[in-house]
Amino acid sequence: MTDIPEWAKQLPWGVRIEWGAAGARALGPDSAALVVIDVLSFTTSVSVAVEAGTRVFPYPWRDETAAAFAASQDARLAVGRKAASAQQPWSLSPAALQRAPAPARLVLPSPNGSAISASVRGVPVIAACLRNASSVARWMVQRGWGTTERPIAVIAAGEHWPGQDVLRPAIEDWFGAAAVISALAEHGAGPLSPEASAAKACYDATADVPRLVTECASGRELAAIGFADDVAVATEIDVSTTVPVLVDGSFGDAAAVDAAHL
Repeated sequence: MTDIPEWAKQLPWGVRIEWGAAGARALGPDSAALVVIDVLSFTTSVSVAVEAGTRVFPYPWRDETAAAFAASQDARLAVGRKAASAQQPWSLSPAALQRAPAPARLVLPSPNGSAISASVRGVPVIAACLRNASSVARWMVQRGWGTTERPIAVIAAGEHWPGQDVLRPAIEDWFGAAAVISALAEHGAGPLSPEASAAKACYDATADVPRLVTECASGRELAAIGFADDVAVATEIDVSTTVPVLVDGSFGDAAAVDAAHL
């Protein structure tokens, strides 16, 4: 991999933000913790599943290898939204996950948030969304993260343009990341990088974040294919106290995580 230039790492700051897998590679190695935000819908789905007691395994690809990976982990496999059935009700749909029986272990493939989560090495990974932004921020600050010496990297996953391997910055992920940053600042984390400061200012100045996400391109896309209920779940602000942390390849509730792992 090409070396990341020093100016791109936001090194002087305690809270930093970047986009996608490239952003995770740039900021992750110099961070005490990395937060992944994929509001529509990976990290929202993780928050719902972990809240119900499920351990969630991120997996980058929804192909023939996903089933083999799920079998190797003794886990159920989430399928595409439209492929869900009574026999296999688990998918990337957070609303469907709320209705389905909670499996003990679930493999959740996704090319964005899941792929980023699965690719990060050597640093704690936390899944955040609008549902749990304040709880995630509070938990991280309690651990002493979010300082110049122990910085936090906040990664907005973004989407891909249809049929292209090109990142599409997605406003729902920007606002999910900004919600975490705003809460981090409220709990005393910092200093914020200029990029993080801009995200916080945007979030703090927006009167109706749920409406904005509902009406943005990604929200309209899901509504158009019949999954407006997923957007409704994803825009519930701070309804969850669950903090999903990636340990030994799967997300579990931070409350049950052995401190020795982090």
